[in-house]
Amino acid sequence: MDIATLKDFKPSEYEEAADGYRAISDMAGSSMDAVDNQISAGIRNQLRGEAAKAVLGELRKLSKNFHYVQTECALASTALNGFAFDMGAAKRKLEAALADAHAASCTVGTDGSVTYPAGGKEVDGKAPEGGTMPPGTSPTNPTSASLERTAANMHPNPNFGKAQDLANRIGDALQEAEEADHKWAPKLRALKADDDLVVSARDWTDVKSDTDGVRTASKGYLGSLPHPPKDGSPKGNAAWWKGLTPEQQSDYLAVHPDSIGAMDGLPAAARDQANRTVLDEARSEAQLDYDAWLKDHPEPKRYTPYINPLTGTEVKGAMVESQEWKDWEKARKGARGGLDGMEAIQQRFDTSTGEETRPYLLGFDTRNRGHAIVSIGNPDTADNVVTYVPGTGSTLNGIDGDINHALALQVKAERMDPAHSTASIAWLGYDAPQSLLGDATDAKYADAAREPLTEFLTGIDTSHQGSVNSTLLGHSYGTLVAGETMRDHPDLPVDNAILVGSPGVGVGHAKDLNIGSDRVWAATAKNDLVNLAPPPSGTLAPLNPMAYWRLFNDHSVMYGNDPTSDEFGGQTFHVADGKLPLSDGLMPAHSQYWEGDSLNNMAKIVTGGKP
Repeated sequence: MDIATLKDFKPSEYEEAADGYRAISDMAGSSMDAVDNQISAGIRNQLRGEAAKAVLGELRKLSKNFHYVQTECALASTALNGFAFDMGAAKRKLEAALADAHAASCTVGTDGSVTYPAGGKEVDGKAPEGGTMPPGTSPTNPTSASLERTAANMHPNPNFGKAQDLANRIGDALQEAEEADHKWAPKLRALKADDDLVVSARDWTDVKSDTDGVRTASKGYLGSLPHPPKDGSPKGNAAWWKGLTPEQQSDYLAVHPDSIGAMDGLPAAARDQANRTVLDEARSEAQLDYDAWLKDHPEPKRYTPYINPLTGTEVKGAMVESQEWKDWEKARKGARGGLDGMEAIQQRFDTSTGEETRPYLLGFDTRNRGHAIVSIGNPDTADNVVTYVPGTGSTLNGIDGDINHALALQVKAERMDPAHSTASIAWLGYDAPQSLLGDATDAKYADAAREPLTEFLTGIDTSHQGSVNSTLLGHSYGTLVAGETMRDHPDLPVDNAILVGSPGVGVGHAKDLNIGSDRVWAATAKNDLVNLAPPPSGTLAPLNPMAYWRLFNDHSVMYGNDPTSDEFGGQTFHVADGKLPLSDGLMPAHSQYWEGDSLNNMAKIVTGGKP
């Protein structure tokens, strides 16, 4: 790059282009929201039939296109800002060197050479002659730099050293601009969509690649922006975010969606936008991996004739699943990874019925068993916010059931108290134990969840746009997570606690939860197998778990006193007995708290009433 080109470079033109791309990104985001939560929601609420299904299918494709445009245009905006920043820095260095050259009476050639005047101590009545310093750059080798300094100090004309420095500075600026041009050109060329209207899994993996590329290239630009707080506290995060301009917020969302989506204290809309990008990227990558697995592992023949084990002969007309197919099916399910859960989350967005039940993805990652935090309704504006912590067996793949629980409670609360809005959150922000009589007997999972849940609840309170009635709802092992969190954080912004199907909450009395015993509510169905929880000092018998059925006069459970007992000192509410074990699965009653009287009573508590 030559001097004239860099002098004529106008960073403002690229910054204006960046603003244009950001405006398109914002419009695409607004359009996606309108398609999902107004147009499609209106059709779902009013129309039925094949024509409606077909229209909704096309609208889903349109929504995906808008989301893709939103994400890619935001990246283009950040890339242009980054390019303008790098080139602007090089231009300022050039302009400063040219100004210094003019002040030193030096002339700069079009090639970057510097002509310096005569000067220095006269010899025989004549000052040392001037000359021309060829284009150069600052030496990076210490030895070369030392030799340059020595030559400048020994030269009789002091302008020689000045010209040498000026030539190096000019060369450095031109080299920096050249490097910026070479760095950004491929990044900007990569931000080009396929020439079709289908946003495929491959497109979203390209988005991830584009994001990585822009993030790496824009380190200088991003480094100039206000940095997130090191402590990462919800209040610190909120203050940092509010201090950013809309342009800066967009740039962080574009290149750091995983970090922004996980920041407690930020607005729900920002976290949702970030996490939906992370979700689409992760889902697409998982889908491509699964497709590749299917290609490499064709499905074997599923059914084979049944062989009578007594006679060793084939039973005519009788077929059974082959062992080969069973092994394949088990491996296939494993190959899907967290796809089922990711598709369930996306399905929730695809079936929104309006703003009241609009989902917000407040957290998402695929670490360990996978984590997701989904709010039905906007927790930043709702009058009531309930955060539900699921228990044993919870994984990302099973998140659909947890979201359904959150939705059922939100809908019931809105109907019960239509004058006040309710947001209902399914918080799977921890690795839950997976077996009732194994992992669930260890408190380490709850211990690890205390701080994440505390930060999340504090963040919801911080980002809320007014006063809020907050309820923490724990189910099964989730009641231990909720109990330990409340026990260890007296200032936790929680007004009410609901504990259902609890094996204990880590305390002996409701007052130890720090919100007042009259606001701690518990219930356990008569036929819930959580009643088999062993006492805290007991050990699990290798056989006959029924031996742990609690006696009527024994209120100790796995983790402290039974929250429904008089000794615990809290409040109780009525729930149905629930189905008997093995009548419809092993633990049907354990999952029946989101129906009937139980759901009604929980909705009353969430909306500030009493069951």
